[in-house]
Amino acid sequence: MSDRYEPQKIEKKWQAKWDEAGVDLPSEDPSDARKSYYCLEMFPYPSGNLHMGHVRNYCLGDVIARYKRMNGFNVLHPIGWDAFGLPAENAAIKHKRPPAEWTYHNIDQMRGQLKQLGLSYDWSREFATCQPEYYRWEQWMFIKLVEKGLAYRKEAEVNWCQPCHTVLANEQVVEGACWRCDTPVERKNLAQWFIRITDYAEELLNDLDKLSGWPEKVIGMQRNWIGRSTGTEVSFGVEGSEEVLDIFTTRPDTLMGVTYMAVAAGHPLAKRAAKSNSELAKFLEECSHISTKEADVALMEKKGMDTGFKALHPITGETVPIWVANFVLMSYGTGAVMSVPAHDERDHEFAHKYGIAIKQVIKPVDSEWNIQAAAFIEAGVLINSAQFDGLGSIDAKVAITEFLTSAGKGEERVQYRLRDWLVSRQRYWGAPIPAIHCDGCGIVMVPEDQLPVVLPEHLQPTGGASPLTECEEFVHVDCPKCGKAARRETDTFDTFMESSWYMNRYTSPHSDDAMVDAAAMKQWAPVDQYVGGVEHAVLHLLYARFYHKLMRDAGLFTSEEGGDEPFRNLLTQGMVLKDGAKMSKSKGNTVDPNSIIEKYGADTARLFTLFAAPPEKDLEWSDAGVDGASRFLKRVWRLMESADIKPAGEDDAAAVKALRLTIHTTIGRVTHAFEQGYAFNVAIAALMEMTNALSAFEPKGEKGVAVVREGLEALAAMLVPFVPHFACELGERMGMEKMAVVADWPAVDESALVQDEITLAVQIQGKRRGEITVPKDADQDAVMAAAESDASIAKWLDGMQIVKVIFVPGRLLNIVVKPA
Repeated sequence: MSDRYEPQKIEKKWQAKWDEAGVDLPSEDPSDARKSYYCLEMFPYPSGNLHMGHVRNYCLGDVIARYKRMNGFNVLHPIGWDAFGLPAENAAIKHKRPPAEWTYHNIDQMRGQLKQLGLSYDWSREFATCQPEYYRWEQWMFIKLVEKGLAYRKEAEVNWCQPCHTVLANEQVVEGACWRCDTPVERKNLAQWFIRITDYAEELLNDLDKLSGWPEKVIGMQRNWIGRSTGTEVSFGVEGSEEVLDIFTTRPDTLMGVTYMAVAAGHPLAKRAAKSNSELAKFLEECSHISTKEADVALMEKKGMDTGFKALHPITGETVPIWVANFVLMSYGTGAVMSVPAHDERDHEFAHKYGIAIKQVIKPVDSEWNIQAAAFIEAGVLINSAQFDGLGSIDAKVAITEFLTSAGKGEERVQYRLRDWLVSRQRYWGAPIPAIHCDGCGIVMVPEDQLPVVLPEHLQPTGGASPLTECEEFVHVDCPKCGKAARRETDTFDTFMESSWYMNRYTSPHSDDAMVDAAAMKQWAPVDQYVGGVEHAVLHLLYARFYHKLMRDAGLFTSEEGGDEPFRNLLTQGMVLKDGAKMSKSKGNTVDPNSIIEKYGADTARLFTLFAAPPEKDLEWSDAGVDGASRFLKRVWRLMESADIKPAGEDDAAAVKALRLTIHTTIGRVTHAFEQGYAFNVAIAALMEMTNALSAFEPKGEKGVAVVREGLEALAAMLVPFVPHFACELGERMGMEKMAVVADWPAVDESALVQDEITLAVQIQGKRRGEITVPKDADQDAVMAAAESDASIAKWLDGMQIVKVIFVPGRLLNIVVKPA
């Protein structure tokens, strides 16, 4: 093998061979006895160009897929495009071209880039979520959810940007302004579509215990997001009316310390009070522009105003003032809270600011507390609580809840932080919601035989209202019930809808008569290994878990056919950094994958991203590291020349045996790295060490040449998941029977691991002074003799008397001495 390594030429060659042979296609033949394995990376948004984060994500999944194929699995490894979304609209506005045109162009470009990387995808299953053949089934499913009462429409408080004429997610509100146009955002009520994810809150929470293959960090984030709390619902009366102000608390033991109530700016009581109070109306307007993120609310200055209304305490009947407070949100609970300044830090701060009474009703068990200086927030003993005085907090929670229940003013209740999923968006580039508004019939769902409701793809967003609202050919439709003129819903689905079920569609992407095929789900689902960023820990992964259960309960598959959860195992990879920061165009620290591939080849790019850091850790970009990966491949390339050496002498039997030990130890180490946590950097390091051992060995006889070839073939096979083009070329040049990507994963020959000799550490007075090589079954006397004859150890024994010898067979020899 005297010619030089030319990666671009080799990579094109093998990509063509793989396509021709169909090596990446899974079998759906029922007679195929191989075990099915489904490997999936979070599908990309077609932004136009791959970045290094993409390269890392998709190479991680590809390594796993290739390893599983070589271990006899029938592997499904599909790819597609998460194609709807606001970035396409922004690009359309900037470039003055329809989002569809921009999106399909980007898909074509990125498909070519992914193929350059040699990723083992089944491209026959490719789809984009903006295709009607895909979102047709999403519309069908939504209609089923409406029929079951699991989807509904209601007025909801939202973040509204008037210039963009759209609702913004909390994450898109930056310091009270729209992230896109920097206009102050207001909170307003709009009719919105929701799906009742709260109906599945308990199952979503409990089933986290089934996800043993998920990172604990992600499990914890989902538990927190679902936020199950057991507490008491308490009903306060409103003085002078029949109204009731319901609140939820996890601390009913503090109920006797309530000195004010707080309601959200959007609460009906606040709005009513503002009608006759211009200052209050001004305050409510101010509140409508603040962030609704919990983290922001927790940090901002606490402000409020007295509404003038009074609440009636459910036990004492005493009146307490009702305030409007900017820290109470209508989107959480009932939009009202009871406030106990003595036993809540936020309430304490607010009470001091506005001169509201602070009443202590719990004291520490064995000490005093200055309640004016700070709130006492721990459990304790009740005081100033009438008949509940003297009870501990735990008993008081039960007693007060029982009292309220018997009086019809409260009850024990479980509450979740999770809120129903708002799935409608006032945007154009998304899947149309299949609803029709009729003046006579109300809201009517589109009949199934009229699906899909196709999004017109020729429209041009301008940055204002969705162009759908002005597209007469789309909006105007006859009512399916009465036949009179009606209007289509012009809101589109949240793009999380498309990404919540795509993994199941991959199992039967060409099905025309069902959303998914139950038999295909039984073969492939759930996904065995899912790979993606930890930034999707809550929203995408939670919605996907929820939607999978919705599909199950819609009868599309059973728990036995598709499982109760969509992903068995989850690998969350770290970010790719440069100069210590996440790569971004604004920071000028991006690296173009195309330039790396053009200079070094795709295999070098793959090898570097897989070797530079463990998958779950952030990866710091290093030009020197890329050079190092390239040099390693060239070393292996040159090493292959030794496969052609002809026997011309006798080998050192011990050296041959030692090399076989290294080869099969490496096979074991690399296999272990795959099977125990995907430590790919460790696996590659082991392959580099084995390469060094092969390079250092000089074969002379037949046994030496044979063991070198054995090592080279094992090396080529183990390189397949990481650098598949390179490995295939090496395998072919060595005359391997099979294409390397379809070869069997090498097995450890246990006999090669048997050692005649072992190396023992030798300690003097507990300090390591050297090591000796002895027969594996040497007894203590033989080991001592070897130690005393070793010059590096003997010098530490000179002039000393041996007091004690501690011998641990196979591990160490410790000699205790004293001056002679």
